[in-house]
Amino acid sequence: MATKEKLTIDQKLKKRKLKKPNAFIYRVLGGVWKLLFFKKYGVKVTYEQDIRKEKNPHILISNHTSRMDYIFTGIPALPNRYNFVAGYNEFFRSHLKGVFGLLNVIPKKNFTPDFYTIKEVTRILKSGGNIVIYPEGMNSISGANQPVAIGTGKFLKMFKVPVYYSYIKGGHLTCPKYTLNESPGRVEVTIGKMFTPEELEKLSAEEIEDILNDKLYQDDYSWNKIHKHKYDTKGKAADGLHDLLFWCPKCGKQLTMHSENNVIKCLNCGNGATIDDTYEMTPFDDTCVIPETQTKWFNMQRDIIKEEVKDENFSYTIDVDMGMLPDFKPLKDYKTSEIVGSGKLTIDRSGMTYDGTKNGEPYKFHLNPNEVPTMGMCTDISRFYTFVNGQFTEFYPKERCTEKFFLSVEEVHRISGGKWQDFKFDKNTK
Repeated sequence: MATKEKLTIDQKLKKRKLKKPNAFIYRVLGGVWKLLFFKKYGVKVTYEQDIRKEKNPHILISNHTSRMDYIFTGIPALPNRYNFVAGYNEFFRSHLKGVFGLLNVIPKKNFTPDFYTIKEVTRILKSGGNIVIYPEGMNSISGANQPVAIGTGKFLKMFKVPVYYSYIKGGHLTCPKYTLNESPGRVEVTIGKMFTPEELEKLSAEEIEDILNDKLYQDDYSWNKIHKHKYDTKGKAADGLHDLLFWCPKCGKQLTMHSENNVIKCLNCGNGATIDDTYEMTPFDDTCVIPETQTKWFNMQRDIIKEEVKDENFSYTIDVDMGMLPDFKPLKDYKTSEIVGSGKLTIDRSGMTYDGTKNGEPYKFHLNPNEVPTMGMCTDISRFYTFVNGQFTEFYPKERCTEKFFLSVEEVHRISGGKWQDFKFDKNTK
């Protein structure tokens, strides 16, 4: 008798025909999570339109502030049940396998077309279910949004169902991208209706994306500069912040910032600040040059990278380890990939190139700027990923330069005429 071929994790995912989550399991988990997290994180919910009364199939979209957003988005909509759309690579992590299976979570290869996702979303909506998506593709890096992913407008037009929104404030301050620390404080969630099916039919895909970008934009640092909510940072509000803020606003040097506990400081000129439990940055003295907020600092860095990539000869190369997903056994110990090689990763005006090894053999690939509008980040700002010929490929830089490389990739895409451009509005006025 022939032995049955063992299926890979990817093959198992693609064979699934998803359905609505079991009502009892979904609502029990939702109730437990509400008890565990709503008081802890200081969650307050406001309903502009009460999504809990919506009985027809619908899509709930949200700005993506943190890794806790499934709590901030899903719990306020109970007793409605939702199939969440999550990053494909997350299905390869052992600690998520059980709950993803119980809740029939839908995998999506971020920042690249994924027909399996569309097929399963269609299946759920036609069966009377509901969908949650985060159209930015990953949670906030800077404290504010990135533009929604290419194709979001077309995606929403396809299904002709009502679209509601969840607008989260304070989520990033609870779980900043630059650290794995959690800092409970205050989270405000507003729920309302974004589009009727009739409005989706009348609007173009580009108009829908413009409305989403405008309506969902949230800058947590500017918001809390006004409201002064305190977060339990345990004196570590700056831990890892130099991975995000790599440029010194005083001396102009890059990759010279260092952060620890509640202090961020330039190792070249001494410029720096302390950060309190509201995330307010206070300069050491009158000689220091510190932007008004962390997001404004981040946006200034982007402007610098924009200028750098205008040079036709622009090129930035870093040393990296390369990771990929396992075929059969899920990743343990909160890993996001298995290291399979190392080499040089270069971004220049022609696109992104890896030249190194894979499984002990020479390996090289090149992606043009249209193929890589941005990169994903699984956990914090220590590493980033993309998809190469449909295969998840993650990079671990040997120095703390992830965000500089990340911004370079995005701005090369944009200056090359790529579709994923920056917001049309002035972010500093929002």
